[in-house]
Amino acid sequence: MKNILFFGNSLTAGYGLPAAQAYPSLIQAKLTEEGYNYKVINAGLSGDTSSGGVYRIDRWLNEPVDILVLALGANDGLRGIPTRETTKNLHEIIRKVRLKYPEVKIILSGMEIPDIVPGRYAAEFRKLFRELALKENVSFIPFLLEGVVGNRYLNLPDGVHPNAEGQKVLAQHTWKVLKDLL
Repeated sequence: MKNILFFGNSLTAGYGLPAAQAYPSLIQAKLTEEGYNYKVINAGLSGDTSSGGVYRIDRWLNEPVDILVLALGANDGLRGIPTRETTKNLHEIIRKVRLKYPEVKIILSGMEIPDIVPGRYAAEFRKLFRELALKENVSFIPFLLEGVVGNRYLNLPDGVHPNAEGQKVLAQHTWKVLKDLL
């Protein structure tokens, strides 16, 4: 059996929902249904930033990682952390995983922040994921929350975290890229 490590924040953890409704669990169900012998490991931690991920990744590398789904950065964007810092941290997480598991396949989940944020930050933030995916030669989901962000029918009352239906959309975006790596 191969392992898929979902390494992210509240979006991955399925904030406010039963674990079975988080998109990594939905991916596990899809893998099982389609006959793939993979185990999904949900390493989502609500509130986590890319710098938190750098410190946290090591303890998840005790078990083999065949595929890494890296979905950090949204909280960096919400906090206005400089994009070069987020880029450096995501690069470091990828480096650590590849050092331990050179054959690992990696998917980077792109994040965006609303264009209502003044200045160039929103554009720089969006670009950092595309540039990192190219530079690191990893698979790429352009925007994990595409079609979910701002849709009140797909989010919890807080307007930030996907509800069960929203998590299904995150699973679809992820599956589109993941299925080619299985």
